[in-house]
Amino acid sequence: MCSWCWGFQATLELVHEMLKDIPVQYAKDSDEPMSADTVAYVQAQWRKVTALSGATFNWDFWEKCAPRRSTYPSCRAVIAASRQGKMREMFEAIQRAYYCDARNPADLPVLSQLAQEIGLDQATFDADIIANTVEADLQDGFNLRRFLNANSFPSLILMQDDSPVWLTKGYKEPDSVLLKLHQAGVIN
Repeated sequence: MCSWCWGFQATLELVHEMLKDIPVQYAKDSDEPMSADTVAYVQAQWRKVTALSGATFNWDFWEKCAPRRSTYPSCRAVIAASRQGKMREMFEAIQRAYYCDARNPADLPVLSQLAQEIGLDQATFDADIIANTVEADLQDGFNLRRFLNANSFPSLILMQDDSPVWLTKGYKEPDSVLLKLHQAGVIN
């Protein structure tokens, strides 16, 4: 649910195309609404992302939804979807819901509907998204992010021989990421 990650979608698509079979991992839980300062900050980021990447946003979100800053529900949804083999589909559905359709992916009913839309077994998804095992996987992902010091978004890290190779720390154009993949010997 990072607007820079939304703007990074074209680059991510290119990386997925080049590295079809390489697994990808997507990295404070609260129902508190966003503060006015946070809303202003996020809206400013949307404008910057549009200016740099050309990504578009549905500004109706700010009128139709009660924005909350927590991304934990969306993270859990991606993990729950991965158990049915549709991690990437859920990741993309969440981004479209948030940025294009003005639907709030911090709401469990929205996530459940997205699960149905991408063809998941909805009952299994609804049970998994609140399961302790999904929460444990989420925490493991956060621990890996901390271990790798992946504090910029988006971050792409290629693991080669158990060593991290940074492809990007923050938004980069596709050519920059492809150059790093070439330098790492992953693509020609």
